Amino acid sequence: MTDITHVAIVLYEGFDELDAVGPYEVFRTTNAMGGAVDASLVTLVPSQSITASHGLTVEPDDVLLGQPDIVLVPGGGWNDRSGAGAWAEVQDGTIPDRLATLHENGVRIASVCTGALLVADAGLLDGRPATTHHSARDDLADYGADVSEDRVVDDGDIITAGGVTSGIDLALHLVEGYCDAEIAEQVADEMEWQQH
Repeated sequence: MTDITHVAIVLYEGFDELDAVGPYEVFRTTNAMGGAVDASLVTLVPSQSITASHGLTVEPDDVLLGQPDIVLVPGGGWNDRSGAGAWAEVQDGTIPDRLATLHENGVRIASVCTGALLVADAGLLDGRPATTHHSARDDLADYGADVSEDRVVDDGDIITAGGVTSGIDLALHLVEGYCDAEIAEQVADEMEWQQH
């Protein structure tokens, strides 16, 4: 495969750091090892910096333009109904609307942790298998998803991961699919990660 698969990781105020940075590191490490996958941290509107749920300030690479191959949505701030985070983004509606449009145009959608609730609010998980952080599974079921306790649920054009660290498993799963099992294993070894 010579074309690079591009993953756009959507950041918003209050996202959980590891939900985004864990997969980002997997994809960037894959790229550094010669795998045809790369990632960028993006926002929907121009932003000089975004503050994550635990206080990390991140400078996004760019705004989300065009159609990347995969859009990955982190969670954060859902369970405490925080004024910044996934709950607030569902109330705003901009990210779910954009996810629905991207999916309609053939973009594969991925989520980590309570990012699945943004995907569900986009209307993309009704009647489909999906997972999220264990504490938000009832909320996900309320959206009509067929909730799983698996760490990663791959339903083809939509892939979801459970809580926080499972984003690394999701990213390695994608690397295996877009590259091969050998490079996914090399990346896991480099990161000293035992795949679940």
